[in-house]
Amino acid sequence: MDQEREKFLNLREKPARVTVEEAAWILRCAAHDIPILVSNGLLKPLGHPADNATKFFAYDTLQELKHDIKWLARFTDAVSEHWKFKNARKSENTGRFSTPGESDRSGKSAMQRA
Repeated sequence: MDQEREKFLNLREKPARVTVEEAAWILRCAAHDIPILVSNGLLKPLGHPADNATKFFAYDTLQELKHDIKWLARFTDAVSEHWKFKNARKSENTGRFSTPGESDRSGKSAMQRA
């Protein structure tokens, strides 16, 4: 655990609102999982921030959510589905066209096959 994270988690009095990174520390997930939760409606930032604005979350809400087993299951499913979809799209796009240095299953590059 890095020092900043450890220092935050050990604060005697927690802040009322936290950043995306701090929210991830509280929920014990990666910071890139937080936007997935927001886009799936499982987590709501405070106020009405613009799409490109810094998002803040209520500390007390995060504390409640991390103890809600049903919410944690939905969180896990949403993140899982997100990466499943992203990886499927990535695998669809690979292998369509071979570049000159790329090899096929036979081990021959596109230049050797030509």
